[in-house]
Amino acid sequence: MTENNQIYDTIIIGSGPGGLTAAIYNARAELKTMVIAGNMPGGQLTTTTMVENWPGFPKGVGGIKLMMDTLEQVKNWGVEIQNDTVLKIINNQNPSIPNNNQETLTNFQIELSSGKILKTKAVIIATGAAAKWLELPGEKELIGHGISGCATCDGMMFRDKVVAVVGGGNAACEEANFLSKICSKVYLIHRRDELRATPIEAKRTLENKKIEMVWESVVVEINANLQPLISSLQNIKIKNVKTSEEKILPIDGLFIAIGRIPKTEFIKDLIELKESGYIKVGSNEELPSMTSVEGIFAAGDCMDERHRQAIIAAGTGARAAIDAERWLKNR
Repeated sequence: MTENNQIYDTIIIGSGPGGLTAAIYNARAELKTMVIAGNMPGGQLTTTTMVENWPGFPKGVGGIKLMMDTLEQVKNWGVEIQNDTVLKIINNQNPSIPNNNQETLTNFQIELSSGKILKTKAVIIATGAAAKWLELPGEKELIGHGISGCATCDGMMFRDKVVAVVGGGNAACEEANFLSKICSKVYLIHRRDELRATPIEAKRTLENKKIEMVWESVVVEINANLQPLISSLQNIKIKNVKTSEEKILPIDGLFIAIGRIPKTEFIKDLIELKESGYIKVGSNEELPSMTSVEGIFAAGDCMDERHRQAIIAAGTGARAAIDAERWLKNR
């Protein structure tokens, strides 16, 4: 491990809308700030072809362009960007550890996969959450070209077209109902013979005339035109789990709603997580983005398991940055 002797006021883990917004706010507050960008600078939004619900863009904006411009904005404020991933955060706020030099006090050490060790007074975790995928051949290549994990992000690309949603919980039902307002037809494919969603959400879905239920079935094959730059989904093959009958379903879009995985594995032994793995915040009423560990804050989809919206992630990033600034000032 190589130790960096610089001491940062805040280190932000994650470079999606939440993390980068936090970086802008902390830099404007004249805090020495670093962003650890991970292996996908810009976060999940870079897989969205067109963002149409971000204020200020009347005709929408490409997901990659939006995040690359935001990264440039962050750099212009003097924030350091480290393209690396975090292995561990070490909490040094232990009274039993002697540290008499308060001017060089660091509350946390961050170990990176490259072998570097960073020192910081506060941490903002904004690592996001990733959609669970079907893990079928050709699936990953079609993300953003016919396959998506977010209807509110990509649904408008399929106006008046035929789409399918995979899943049976609240998320799948919400996606299907949302898409039914845009698309000509929505298939909801579920491996069981009843929905796992809440009664009200299930009722709303089953009574929607534009949604056709495909019960006791799973997707076993994705067929597409995989030419460079013009890749597109053509159809899927589904299989009945009871009869083993297979059939081809021609669709224009496929939305996967079988759950999301928050990227919090590296902190599971450090801070309090919900049973679902999302970060629990709100331990301090005056600093609502603080986690169970003083000085560690959270923003974005790693702590918000419901909304999955870039604009909300950005808002929580601003809140976490302001909370971190106040906490540092009070100390």
